[in-house]
Amino acid sequence: MNNNNLKWFYLLILSIIWGSSFILIKKGLVGLTDYQLGSLRIVLTSIFLFSVGFKSIRQIRKKHWIWIVISGFVSSFFPPFLFAIAQNHIDSAVASILNSITPLATVLIGIIMFRILCTKGQILGVLVGLGGTLMLILVGAHFNSDQDYWYSTLIIIAAIGYALNVNIIKKYLNDISALAVTTGNFIFIFLPALGILYFSGFFETIFQNKEMQLSFIYVAILSLFGTAIAKVIFNKLVQIATPVFASSVTYTMPIVAVVWGVIDGEKFGLMQVIAAAIVLIGVYMTNKKRN
Repeated sequence: MNNNNLKWFYLLILSIIWGSSFILIKKGLVGLTDYQLGSLRIVLTSIFLFSVGFKSIRQIRKKHWIWIVISGFVSSFFPPFLFAIAQNHIDSAVASILNSITPLATVLIGIIMFRILCTKGQILGVLVGLGGTLMLILVGAHFNSDQDYWYSTLIIIAAIGYALNVNIIKKYLNDISALAVTTGNFIFIFLPALGILYFSGFFETIFQNKEMQLSFIYVAILSLFGTAIAKVIFNKLVQIATPVFASSVTYTMPIVAVVWGVIDGEKFGLMQVIAAAIVLIGVYMTNKKRN
C-alpha cells in the first residue's frame, strides 16, 4: 500500500479508536478518580510499549532526546489527566468535539513557533473554528446547566499539547521510527505517573472494590488501543503526511464519540450540532490544500 492510501487507512483506524476513547474514559471514571485514571492509563501503556518497543530506542540519538522528553509530556503525560478531570464535569461527546480544535492549534503553533507558512484560508479557518468552539461551550453551558463548562478549557489545553507534539515530530523526530518516538516518550513519564498512582490509594483499594475493577478493565482497553497502539499509528501518520492532515483525525472522531454518547444517554441539542459543524468547517478550511 502506497503512502497516500496508507495515510487514509491510518486516519480511519485512528478515528474509530480515538472516537471510542471518550466513552471509555467516562466508564473508567465510574470507579476511579481522575488522577487514578490518568496515571493508570500511562502506567499500563508504558508496560505494553516497553515490552514491544524497548529495542527501538537505539534509533534515538543525542539530538533527539530533548524533543522526545518535551513531546512525551505535552502529548502523553498531561492530556490523560486533563481529559479525566474535564470529563468529570462535561459530557464525553462535547469533550471529543472540543478536542477537534487540535488542527487549528497545529496551524497556529506551526506559524508562531516553527515558522511554517500558511494561507489566508487557513487563518480564516482557525478563526471560524475558534468561533465555533466558543459557541459550543456557551450553548453547552446553557443546554446542560448542571455541568461546569469552565472545565472545557482543560480540553483546549490538551489540544494545544497535541498540536505542539505534531509539529515537534514533523520537524525534529521525522528520521526515527514512530515506535521509537512513542516508547521514548513513555520512558520519561512512566515513573511520575506510577508515583501519582501509588499516592492516589489505587493499590490499597483495587482488590476490594468491584466497581474499581470494572473501571480498570475499561482503562486497560483504553491504554492498549487508545494510547499505545493509536500513538504508534499516529506518529507514523505524522511522518508520512502533513502535520495538519495527521491532526484531521478530529473530523470523524467526534462522530464516533457523539454516537457513543447518545447511546449512553447524553443530551446533545440542535445548537450544539450547529456549533460542532462550525468547528469542523474551520478544521476543513485549515486543512484545505493550497492552489
